[in-house]
Amino acid sequence: MGASAHLSPDVFAADCPTRRVLDRIGDKWAVLILILLARGTTRFNELRRLIDGISQKMLSQTLKSLERDGLVSRRVIPTVPVAVEYAITPLGRTLHDAVDPLRIWAETHIAAVEAAQKRYDGGGQASA
Repeated sequence: MGASAHLSPDVFAADCPTRRVLDRIGDKWAVLILILLARGTTRFNELRRLIDGISQKMLSQTLKSLERDGLVSRRVIPTVPVAVEYAITPLGRTLHDAVDPLRIWAETHIAAVEAAQKRYDGGGQASA
């Protein structure tokens, strides 16, 4: 049996593969793509239009990573020019259900976070 076969994941271990999943969850582009795809199948150019600030290259790389991880599926539509659409997979849906509350939290609490940052930046921070 290999060293990592059937061992319980330990996210605190440097070589634990769960860290790669946490990297994906921590990537803002991946999270934004999953949130949009949870709303419905979307074409590449539509994703690019909806996600302000993402480059074509970054969108392509992130979609490939999400597809590789089994979180997103890709379908080529044989049109001229070729169209590509993406959909969230059942596994991706489970991740969306875990990260979407973070989006809601961020939207709900952004004013409090910005106020805390302003206080901190204004010199009101406690010394370490």
